[in-house]
Amino acid sequence: MVQTKGLMTEGSIWKKLLWFSIPLLLGNLFQQLYNTVDSVIVGNYIGGDALAAVGTSTPIINLLVGLFSGMATGAGVVISRYFGAQDDRGVHDSVHTTLAVTIVGGLFLTVVGVAFSPALLRLIGTPDNILADSITYLRIYFGGIVAMMIYNMGAGILRAVGDSKTPLYFLILSSIVNILLDLVFVVTFQMGVSGVAWATLTAQALSAFLTIFSLCRRKTNYRVLLRDIRIQLPLMKEIIRLGLPSGLQNAIISLSNIVVQSHINSFGSAAIAGCSSYTKVDGFALLPVMSFSMAITTFTGQNIGAKNYDRIRQGIKTCLKMSCSVAAVLAIAVMIFGKNILGIFTDDPEIIRYGTNMLLFLAPFYVVLAVNNTLAGVLRGAGLSIVPMVIMAGNMCGVRLIWLSIMMPLIHHINIVYLGYSLTWLSTCICLLWYYRRSHWLERIEIQ
Repeated sequence: MVQTKGLMTEGSIWKKLLWFSIPLLLGNLFQQLYNTVDSVIVGNYIGGDALAAVGTSTPIINLLVGLFSGMATGAGVVISRYFGAQDDRGVHDSVHTTLAVTIVGGLFLTVVGVAFSPALLRLIGTPDNILADSITYLRIYFGGIVAMMIYNMGAGILRAVGDSKTPLYFLILSSIVNILLDLVFVVTFQMGVSGVAWATLTAQALSAFLTIFSLCRRKTNYRVLLRDIRIQLPLMKEIIRLGLPSGLQNAIISLSNIVVQSHINSFGSAAIAGCSSYTKVDGFALLPVMSFSMAITTFTGQNIGAKNYDRIRQGIKTCLKMSCSVAAVLAIAVMIFGKNILGIFTDDPEIIRYGTNMLLFLAPFYVVLAVNNTLAGVLRGAGLSIVPMVIMAGNMCGVRLIWLSIMMPLIHHINIVYLGYSLTWLSTCICLLWYYRRSHWLERIEIQ
């Protein structure tokens, strides 16, 4: 049965991008909200050291999860192309192969994460006073990683066919459950850091169940039939071909962030807590940028499937204008109100000082990030995911680590760490713009 609902191959471009992005934005907002509530409750009801324990675990989680999140990107591109071409069999097979790969990958991550949490935390120089709590949090988190991956992949399937609203509803519900369980486990039962981790695990399991249940009940070409969940090698190879570069990019950048985290750790638990608190604010501010990036990936994939190449060119220009405008407004807001927002996490003036200093180095470059993510999203949607991988990983990992290895021994100051972010965002932007303008990538696709 041919599905036309969710198609982005016709109609007003800015309206298609906007209405597709809004549910993504709200979904990301709620996901970021319950991650932030975790930090607020930890900082206010347990203490600064516990806040640092949760914060220092984040780069490790991002490293392992980022690799398999790239598979979701590749799967979304494959599914969106079949959907844009109105190939029912291709949509069905790619959806079920995607879920099979997700389950296998999630189980692998669970084993690796639980087994190696202590070693990874010691490797990045986690201070002794927060090591035990960090290990507890990380192990419980990875115990439920399969559920998180199933939700993310299921949401990716729905987005690939143009439905960004359903994942939003499930995420809102799971966010509310997470916040309520945070209060029950931490405030009422005094479970400490483990309470926060168990609340997150439970909420992720709920969202995973609801997403799969919804996909199983659909009467569409992307309906999930549990008996059909298996790996089809040709499709898996295509998903890996398109997704592995993005996954490697995420993993490499996360690896560099672990190295960055080790430098931050050298300044003590106040610096860890301050930087962790700001990254929550940063995460909220960049949500529209990430949402527009996901929208333009689906838009590009569907329109390549439908061979609407002029529409792709128009969509890129429109998305850049929308994303950069929103990023500029949010950058100004963060610089004005950031210090007050950081006060929500803690009343410790030293922690707030570290967080405020970080935002002054990063927020002015939000527009640069908007350009980076839009162009990277376009290239991934076009099946050229290896290009943003090389450019973004090369700059945000390679150049950043070179910067730190040279400058930190000369000037051992945390501002050097902050500056490493903004400089490498800028160098990434220059490289992506050069490729976009000089490589004639879309013309090559047209003649294939």
